[in-house]
Amino acid sequence: MKPIQDMTREDAGGIRFVLMDIDDTLTKEGKLPASSYKALWNLKEAGLKVIPVTGRSAGWCDLIAREWPVDGVIGENGALAFWEEPHGRGLPVLKAEYHPKAVRNDHPVLKRITERALEEIPGLRAAKDQFTRLFDVALDFAEEDPVLPLEAAQRVKAIAIEEGAAAKVSSIHVNIWMGMYNKLSMTEQFLANRFGWKAGIRDRDVIFVGDSPNDEPMFARFPLACGVANIRRYGGLIRHFPSFAASKECGEGFAEIAETILEKRALKQDSRRQPL
Repeated sequence: MKPIQDMTREDAGGIRFVLMDIDDTLTKEGKLPASSYKALWNLKEAGLKVIPVTGRSAGWCDLIAREWPVDGVIGENGALAFWEEPHGRGLPVLKAEYHPKAVRNDHPVLKRITERALEEIPGLRAAKDQFTRLFDVALDFAEEDPVLPLEAAQRVKAIAIEEGAAAKVSSIHVNIWMGMYNKLSMTEQFLANRFGWKAGIRDRDVIFVGDSPNDEPMFARFPLACGVANIRRYGGLIRHFPSFAASKECGEGFAEIAETILEKRALKQDSRRQPL
């Protein structure tokens, strides 16, 4: 991973979409710092499309799409996307898109996995936002005490795969679902349907910022992908790292990446204005 400062003006100037994970990418110790929230506003006001891509629940995504400075949000590791659209002269309307392979989380296999994991791994528990989830099960190993080791999360993932489900480890949860999709497949679908983005042609229009193993499909797909510094905690669990990394962790790292991109975009624009 190269320092984010090594990104060229040309690459920064070509970015149209800024995508990012939420937990431990925008947040720090469970809170959204002023620096990273301000960075979202700065990116939005610069004319970029801002889209969180998260393992968080449908309930979270409803709030984020309505109240954050974003152009949409992809949630539950790719099961759904929410966004607002203008509605005449009145208030905007919340719209939703669901992945065609998403399966509701009342599936009996998910119930069996949950029961088995909770029985086998002491201290594991259902995530507190599970009641707002539509398609996945989130098992908490590090959002609240007791914080369990990564080995526990890896064991949960192994149980899920043994039982025939998909699973990803984030910095706080193990997300488990039925259906063949992930953050990347829904991202490509949403960008194409909503904004006319063309995969394979406009890949460098997209930057993604993340921090953990469930972001790996995004890191592998987008050549300008970035990590906040705490991604190094997962060195043994990630094969495809992003191209760039911040020097700071969590929300401060995201703010560093956003600031660097905007500075380089400004320099690119200034160079175009220079007389020959």
